[in-house]
Amino acid sequence: MNTSFIAALAAARHAAIGVSAKDPIFQREKLTVYRYRPIARPAAAAPILIVYALVNRPYMLDLQPDRSLIRGLLSAGLDVHLIDWGHPNGADRFTSLEDYLESQMHDCVDAVLRATSAPSLNLLGVCQGGTFSVCYTALHPERIRNLVTMVTPIDFQTPADLLSKWVRRVDLAAWIGEGNVAGETMNRVFLSLMPFRLLQQKYVNLLAETPDARRLENFVRMERWISDSPDLAGAALREFATWFYQENRLIKGTLQIGERLVDLGSLRQPILNLYGKRDHLVPPAASAALEHLTASSDYSGHELDLGHIGMYVSDRAQRQVPALIADWLTCKHRR
Repeated sequence: MNTSFIAALAAARHAAIGVSAKDPIFQREKLTVYRYRPIARPAAAAPILIVYALVNRPYMLDLQPDRSLIRGLLSAGLDVHLIDWGHPNGADRFTSLEDYLESQMHDCVDAVLRATSAPSLNLLGVCQGGTFSVCYTALHPERIRNLVTMVTPIDFQTPADLLSKWVRRVDLAAWIGEGNVAGETMNRVFLSLMPFRLLQQKYVNLLAETPDARRLENFVRMERWISDSPDLAGAALREFATWFYQENRLIKGTLQIGERLVDLGSLRQPILNLYGKRDHLVPPAASAALEHLTASSDYSGHELDLGHIGMYVSDRAQRQVPALIADWLTCKHRR
């Protein structure tokens, strides 16, 4: 490894992440809702609230100026908001899915509606956040104008789902116990699904090319994001793994949040569902299942030639995904 490479890599460690300007509009304990500052002429569309997964930090959606789903949406004039779930600690070990959906997420939606004086909003759910968004929309349809899902699992037991095969064989009571699960532990699980590609090949590829400051900054940002995983509330993780992965309640119509049934057949909003052809965490079939489970007469599904993370950070994603979402939402607003 030559000295120029080492120097470039060291400099890249200081690269900024989460680059778009934003302001907090609601805070509750560890949770924050941010509203991003506009950078373009406002589009004719309801405000959009992004719901990310609990397992990773949401700045992956705003990694750097030229690799930012959020910046792409802002450039289209959308009024963008984001839920940052924060970092759970031991006091949160009994936080349940009902707490996340019916209390925390409900308050976040309230905050956006108050801040924008809108009667309803557009919901954009990513990965597990997409599953949350589907459930929330089914429970509170009057608050959601349009639903957008990205790399979102709906059928948790499709044949190509490597994560599902692992979770279905785990003794969750013994693994989780009565505490939280460390973010580092979950990272090891995800990396073990494709160990060569995720643990070795990326470094081989990096060393094989001439050092480039921009490329190294992007690589370091990605590595920082991977290692910056919050702990997961034990009760919510146990419920999610059991009810969704092990029992597949969502598509069976048996999922209850609190005392309320989550009925996908009650979804009548326009739905835009984006999923990756090369997604190893949420295989295309796991997301595409949504089409035949809702009552929406306005469903649009798109399989893109992208992987799970590539859906929001790859060069191809920057060209395709924000414009696809923005055009679809502005079209729905005009109707």
